[in-house]
Amino acid sequence: MKQRRRRTTEHEEEHVDERWMASYMDMVTVLMCMFIVLFAMSTVDQDKFDKLRNSLATGFGAVASETVDVASGTVVPPEQKVDEAESFSSMELALKEADRLTALRQQMESALKAEQLEANVQFQINERGLTVKLVGSQAFFLPDRPDLTPRASQVLDTISPTLAPAGLEIMVEGHAANGITAYPSTWELSSARSVNVLRYLVDRGGVPPGRIGAVAFGSARQVNDDSTEELMELNRRVDVVVLSDQPEAIRALIPAAVQAQAATPAH
Repeated sequence: MKQRRRRTTEHEEEHVDERWMASYMDMVTVLMCMFIVLFAMSTVDQDKFDKLRNSLATGFGAVASETVDVASGTVVPPEQKVDEAESFSSMELALKEADRLTALRQQMESALKAEQLEANVQFQINERGLTVKLVGSQAFFLPDRPDLTPRASQVLDTISPTLAPAGLEIMVEGHAANGITAYPSTWELSSARSVNVLRYLVDRGGVPPGRIGAVAFGSARQVNDDSTEELMELNRRVDVVVLSDQPEAIRALIPAAVQAQAATPAH
């Protein structure tokens, strides 16, 4: 019995599990294929390369492409890519729009200075366009009144020759200070002021009626509080806004374009 057991044990030791060799052979085969591919790619033959590329694409279930991507760097998802040409074009258009608005402002400033009417008239260029601010009731309106003063008429006469041929939409925005007594609320007063400026620009200034409108903000958009009479004067104003006709994406770049212009030294 002992001899039989010993012979059985020796026979089993001679037939140990050799399945690992199958995995080893698979690995060696894969490595061989990889080195063959690397060797084939080391000397590029366009015809062979196309055949290899299409063969690999078919094997991996991909669609064969007619172009070879040799780009390097970080891969950016398509939805996050920015068209540099489009971005440059947008900024270029914003600079041109800023130039146009700046030219309008300079024309009006020069005309006002020639007539010594530049006081109480402020200019601002932003994403909306060019704003001409007529600030102060003593200069342009009587306290709690919508009627234009003689100075207001002179200012509008001076800037109208620039506004009328500009070809842009114009919005007249009325504002008022708190504490009025002659009107039920600041809404009625600011509305009357903006309408009076609109009518003057249309009737006397030659601005086409189809390109101008009026809106009232009452005391909702004050530039400061009404704690003193001087501060109240700054809230009694009418803004004549020359609206830019560019798309929103271009208008959003106008403030940056204006800053770039200011940083560029004049020649």
